[in-house]
Amino acid sequence: MSVIQIATPFNIDIEFDVAEFHKRFLAYIIDFILLVLYMMSTLYLWFGAFEVGEGGRGFVILVVLMPMLFYTMTSELLMGGQTVGKKILHIKVVSLDGGEPSLGQVMLRWFMRFYEWGFIIFFLFWGNPFLGIGFLMIGGITSVIIMVISQKSQRLGDIVAGTVVVNTKSNLTVNDTIFMEVAQTDYKVKFPEVMRLSDRDINTVKNVLMQAKKSNNYDMCNRVAFKVQEVLKVSTDMYAIDFLEKIMADYNYLATRE
Repeated sequence: MSVIQIATPFNIDIEFDVAEFHKRFLAYIIDFILLVLYMMSTLYLWFGAFEVGEGGRGFVILVVLMPMLFYTMTSELLMGGQTVGKKILHIKVVSLDGGEPSLGQVMLRWFMRFYEWGFIIFFLFWGNPFLGIGFLMIGGITSVIIMVISQKSQRLGDIVAGTVVVNTKSNLTVNDTIFMEVAQTDYKVKFPEVMRLSDRDINTVKNVLMQAKKSNNYDMCNRVAFKVQEVLKVSTDMYAIDFLEKIMADYNYLATRE
């Protein structure tokens, strides 16, 4: 399993496990099967159960193609860098600055999949499915070649968008997860200034904490804590890890009550 280091906005390098090729391939297959099932069920309902004639073909193509076309982009936006397949295989897309991909990155990454859109080619060459399958294979092979020669196992879309696919599963349990809703009704916020940080900054803090727990190396926590205090213009005698955990808790509490 290869590991990459990503420089965060706090000038701290975080290690991520790059998603293995077989996981990405299986995730792609799962998503592809879901799209094919959607296509077949939609066509069956429209032309079979509803018995709509050829006159409705244009509308059906629109109904079938548009969800399939935007599936990846929409899923990664709504699911934080994941599709159904990626979620099942515990992998996700992250930005090369350590946070979740931005809207622009997801859109650019999606657009650069144009050579993989085999299902669209299939529709364009409706009378010759073998030609559509051929285009799909060419797109898939091209992606594999680019991933193999890329230093970070990136597709063309990842390279252009500045993203990478990493593993999300670690040795931490659910109870070790920092980014969670604060349930206490009498919770006291200590650092209201935390709302000056962006979601990406908070995600970086979370990754630093998880990496520190995983490697049992808390030096990066000290550096990030110092940087956060500098940005927020606050001071505290709390230990670095306690301070960062409090920052996470304050942010979650305030963010869910806006």
